[in-house]
Amino acid sequence: MRDHIMETLYELTKIPYQKWFKRSEPWPWSIGDLLRLPIGSLGHDLGCFLLKYDFSIQPKIEDHDVFHVLTNTGISVPDEISMQYYLLGNGKRSLYLFTVIGLGTIFYPDKYKQFRLAYRKGKTALPFYQLDFSKLLDQPLHKIKTTFLIF
Repeated sequence: MRDHIMETLYELTKIPYQKWFKRSEPWPWSIGDLLRLPIGSLGHDLGCFLLKYDFSIQPKIEDHDVFHVLTNTGISVPDEISMQYYLLGNGKRSLYLFTVIGLGTIFYPDKYKQFRLAYRKGKTALPFYQLDFSKLLDQPLHKIKTTFLIF
């Protein structure tokens, strides 16, 4: 039931968030374009992630799926909340992030240790949340993760 509530809230807020809060331009690439990038690159791995979960590219919030790839985070609701904790630890601040963390902490008190671990991992990594990932898609994923201490 709690998963359903969180997923419904996400679906209800996604379009307004994209429209009114995200100022960036949508990326001009398709999943096929990403998959044509070198194997092992951030873009290729992003394309594989999107295909694996039958996702499409979400205009203006492409970074969200990049964060999944970089942090090797799954797509369950607790995993999504953990990723927001990771990003909080990494220095990211946004109304969306605080909302997900607040509701997630209330709905998933049994996952607190998982969330705390994700936060600590984010603190350990060098700040990467603000990067323009559209310019790094052809770069080796392992190089980005190593450079920013993303584990």
